[in-house]
This record gives sequence, structure tokens and C-alpha cells, in this order.
Amino acid sequence: MAMLSLRKDAAFDLLRLALNKPRFDQKPTDRIRAQILSGIIANEREPSAIAERAWLSALYGTHPYSRPNEGTKAGLASISPADLSVFHRAAFARDGLHIAVVGDIDANALGEKLDQLFGELPQMQALAPVTDVVPKLGQQVEVNYDLPQTSLQLAYPGVTRDAPDFYAVVLMNDILGGSAFTSRLWDQVREKRGLAYGVGSALEDKEHSQALLVTTATRSDRAPETLSVIRDVVKQMAEHGPTATELAAAKRYLIGAFAINELNSSASIAATLVGLQSSNLGIDYIQRRAGLIDQVTLDQVKAAAKKLLSSEPAIMVVGPPLGAKG
Repeated sequence: MAMLSLRKDAAFDLLRLALNKPRFDQKPTDRIRAQILSGIIANEREPSAIAERAWLSALYGTHPYSRPNEGTKAGLASISPADLSVFHRAAFARDGLHIAVVGDIDANALGEKLDQLFGELPQMQALAPVTDVVPKLGQQVEVNYDLPQTSLQLAYPGVTRDAPDFYAVVLMNDILGGSAFTSRLWDQVREKRGLAYGVGSALEDKEHSQALLVTTATRSDRAPETLSVIRDVVKQMAEHGPTATELAAAKRYLIGAFAINELNSSASIAATLVGLQSSNLGIDYIQRRAGLIDQVTLDQVKAAAKKLLSSEPAIMVVGPPLGAKG
């Protein structure tokens, strides 16, 4: 939430009402339901949306992570305003709350406002427990459409935020495909072969599941070649790891870019502070972060690469069958 300093009292009052006494009237509920339903219906014919559903189902099976974020037509039709009120009471509680405030307000005044905003909420959430789940790797999911461009996605094991080798994995991922323009995947897939406009890798850290994802899109007639190049780059990283020069460059970038990427506006500072809380990183994390990255050794990064990238990935192909002739 963002507001002008001169309007903060009125803004806080409106937020207090929304948090503590929300209204779920029938007409607005029906209007939002219709908006979501229209999106679901449109996505029934959208290849990328169909592929995403197939991908999540293949990776997570019957786990809640396989469910579409927007719900289903049948599920939406059954939701009443009373259901929304029940969920609000179960979810909006102080034990699930993380707060960050940035801007023109002093600590004493803020403390009073926060008590007014959140003091009436229940102490504990009453949500159904969700189990951890390991994505099912070692499979290929093909969503076949006669398209001029094929999308490719590969999933490898990930790492939890509190794992001892977390920073080794972060550095390895940056060298593999995390940094645009300088990563190995960028160099081999785009620069040397011109197979794709963009290619990269990223660590996905859900609360109950983790993965390392590689994504790109390429001309359909060159999709088999692109997939082969990606797998070879990953194999080389798994077997040999990065070089000392690559590691030093990754450390410089991840340390130097933090303030630019994460602290460049009031909104980004607030988001970063909430992230520190939700990940239990401690109030002094920003001061400690550079040291945590800099202390990682080359052998640790090589071990992380071997551990995660030696697995057979899950692969999704969206486009013509890989064996089809153009």
C-alpha cells in the first residue's frame, strides 16, 4: 500500500476497515467471479495456459501446487460471500503477518497505527496444513501445437533457503543461466548459435517445494538442437563446475547489484524487508550478505552443481512434436 504523507491517516483508516471488517456483498462477489471465469474460459484455448496446467500436474500430482491459481469453473461457482468471510477469519491473523513500512513516519506514530490496524486480528491462523512435495523429475511433457515457436522448460532439483549450500547454489545458478548476457546458457544458446532471443535459469523457492528451472523459446524446427545444447551446458556444469574466474565475477555481480536491484525505491525496500522477515534472515542480513556470498569456495559451488544438475530433469515442450519435420 502506498499513500501521500498528508493522507496517511485516512489511508490507514480505510486499510483498518478492509482488514478487520471487510464486506463481501453479493453483487461485487458475482462481478469478480465473472471476471475470473472469463479468464478461465479464455485460457481453455490458450496453449501456454494449457501447458502450464499439464506441467504442474506432471510435477506435483495431486498436491495443491498442481491446482490453478485462479481456481476452476466449478469451484468458483460454489463460492459464496459467507465462504469468503470464513476464509478471511482463518487467514488474516497476526502469526502470519510480516510488516515493512518505508517513508515519512516516525517509529512511535507508526507503532500506534500498527496497533490500530492489526490489534483486533486473531492471534493464530486456522489454515489447513500443506505438506512438502518434491517435484517429479525424469519425465517429458509435450503439449503439441502447430506453432512457429517452441517453448522449452526444464526442472532440476532446487534448494531450500536455509540450506547450508544455498549461496553456493545461488552462485552456480548465476553462472549457469541466472545472469543475462554473461551466463553459459546465454553464451551457448544465443550468442554462439542464435537459437533463441532469451534463455536463462532461476531458482524457484516455494514454501513447500523447490526447483531450478531453465526456460527458453526457439524456432520450432530448431527446438531439438536447442534442447540438446541446453542439456550439454548443464552436463558440463554438473561434471566440471564453474571456473575460478566465473565464480569471482558472479560474486562481484551478486554483491554489487543488491542495492540496485533490491533497494532502489521505497516499494522495493519494503518488499526486501518483508522478504527478510518471511525467510527468517535476521535484521542484520543486509550487513552480513556480502560476507555470506564471498566466503563460498569454488569446491562448494562445484559440489552444488554436481548435486543438483546430475539428476534427469523434467522437460516440457510446447509446440510441434520434437521429432516432426518442418
